[in-house]
Amino acid sequence: MDTGLSGQHAIVTGAAGGIGLETVLHLLREGARVTAAYHTSAGSLTEIAREWRDSINPHSVDVTSEESVKHLFDQAVARLGRIDILVANAGIANPQPVGVHEMTLAQWQRTMSVNLTGVFLCAKYFLANLRDHPAENASLVMIGSTAGVFGEAWFSDYATSKAALHGLMMSLKNEIVHLARHGRVNIVNPGWTATPMASDVLREKGLVTRILQTIPLRKTATPADIAAAVVYLASDKLAGHVSGQAITVAGGMEGRVLFTPSETLVE
Repeated sequence: MDTGLSGQHAIVTGAAGGIGLETVLHLLREGARVTAAYHTSAGSLTEIAREWRDSINPHSVDVTSEESVKHLFDQAVARLGRIDILVANAGIANPQPVGVHEMTLAQWQRTMSVNLTGVFLCAKYFLANLRDHPAENASLVMIGSTAGVFGEAWFSDYATSKAALHGLMMSLKNEIVHLARHGRVNIVNPGWTATPMASDVLREKGLVTRILQTIPLRKTATPADIAAAVVYLASDKLAGHVSGQAITVAGGMEGRVLFTPSETLVE
């Protein structure tokens, strides 16, 4: 299927692993040029850059720093031209459960700084790029979470930061069209996904069984499942009339138990 992404320039944040890395690969395979933004370590991007050297631009960024984000966008435009697509994927989650009554202000602020302010800063410079380099089409895809839909006890900072993206999306979908006539803004909400960030949790067989009791498909997602949804929303050819939508990729997960443990097949 022709996605129409060939020659498009995309920035993907949080690109060194998990959903971000898989999204970079999906976009490259569709013929897009990708600025792959990572925080401290390029990881597998170094090897990918050798294979796709003419189509990829790895670059470090601290999404909590406006100066760093501005530099990322300036360098990306100088290297690969106008940015047509932004995948705002960079995010963090505290690995240990903490009740809000014991959560430090520093933890709360750090999570918000990366997961919410980081998306704001990237969106700011993506839209500024469209102001300075006019385009008919553009796509901003934010990576949310089902935690922002159902809530997540003991991880209220993470759930709140992801829920807030919905308000940002609903606002920006009405702003972007003043800069790119057919510009679009959407969210992908992954459910439980086998990423490095979730690897420790998904090693606990008892917890995985309880998770799968809420998922009709009785399996967790892979990063490729999420990346495929991102590619769909990034494509003007496939999703050109889709804006202001949150697509959940979670196997039909609900906030309730659907199966007994004996009916759950752990994959």
